[in-house]
Amino acid sequence: MAPVLMRNLNKMYGDVHAVKDVNLEVRDKEFMVLVGPSGCGKTTTLRMVAGLESITSGDVMIGDKVVNSLPPMDRDIAMVFQNYALYPHMSVFDNMAFGLKMRRFTRPEIDQRVREAADILGIEKLLHRKPRQLSGGQRQRVALGRAIVRHPQVFLFDEPLSNLDAKLRVQMRVELKKIHDRLGTTAIYVTHDQVEAMTLGDRVVVMNDGVVQQVGEPLDLYNAPTNRFVAGFLGSPAMNFAGVHLIEESGSVLAVSDGIRLKLPQVIGQRLHSFVQNQVTLGIRPEDLRVGTGNGGDALFFSAVVEVVEQLGSQILLDVRVGSSTMVAAMEPTVTAQVRQQLHLTCDAERLHFFDRSSGKAI
Repeated sequence: MAPVLMRNLNKMYGDVHAVKDVNLEVRDKEFMVLVGPSGCGKTTTLRMVAGLESITSGDVMIGDKVVNSLPPMDRDIAMVFQNYALYPHMSVFDNMAFGLKMRRFTRPEIDQRVREAADILGIEKLLHRKPRQLSGGQRQRVALGRAIVRHPQVFLFDEPLSNLDAKLRVQMRVELKKIHDRLGTTAIYVTHDQVEAMTLGDRVVVMNDGVVQQVGEPLDLYNAPTNRFVAGFLGSPAMNFAGVHLIEESGSVLAVSDGIRLKLPQVIGQRLHSFVQNQVTLGIRPEDLRVGTGNGGDALFFSAVVEVVEQLGSQILLDVRVGSSTMVAAMEPTVTAQVRQQLHLTCDAERLHFFDRSSGKAI
């Protein structure tokens, strides 16, 4: 086990600046997740740590050693790819043992390590099978086992669950977390799936356009996003955004737009006072919206017209129009709503988010 440090890490492909000044410290035994949309630089960053991509500038340290010039085999890391990359002509045992044989481990040591990993992964009865005789989830376990037997300082995961169906992905997420807790090895995990990031990571790194946007524990990123990109990327369904104008009226700050007129509590108004008479972006998470009475009993409410009703069993998603804006409201399954019905939606003031219109930074 060892910490991983990335200092001023950059990657250029000709004129394309794929990774821009990434500075990250992955703590010893930590499970850190890099998440972001396709092309954000997360996989390139992981591959530079692994030694599969050259570093344009900056340093990667594993433990107390700078590994920039070391080949992958000398970095004491193990990587699990999206593609299982199993040898089809070898048994599960031989696939898991292959790396150890290449490093000239003794037969008893190989046998012990493979069987220990198989026990952790629950594949003891599959060791004699060939990859073609396995399901997708079983093949992924074999790929994990091949990494586990190495006893590396750092595990690197490059979207290892993306080839699995939805149900199996959930199951394997749980298994991965259990394995990490049991092994206590430093891990860096790359995914484009924000649900995976939130459920797996001790800390999450949100990237976009090669730049680290925010680093923190999952709930910190969810509750206090540093900018509009992070706010919109984390959460499913995504956060609703609407442009509003801040005005002052009778000593209170109001957020107004076509269809929205919210009188903000004094503590929030003070925070936004320097933006009065300016346009800002209002953010409301779908799960923070609920049906109000519309008779003045709710501190904050606005009218909305239902356009689409999505029945998901555990909740109902209402696609609504609020003036010229569209929003999604996640409701309890007991809520009844019909298309073209007018509702009064309300939310708690402390659950509102405001972002600077030009920079996108949270206010």
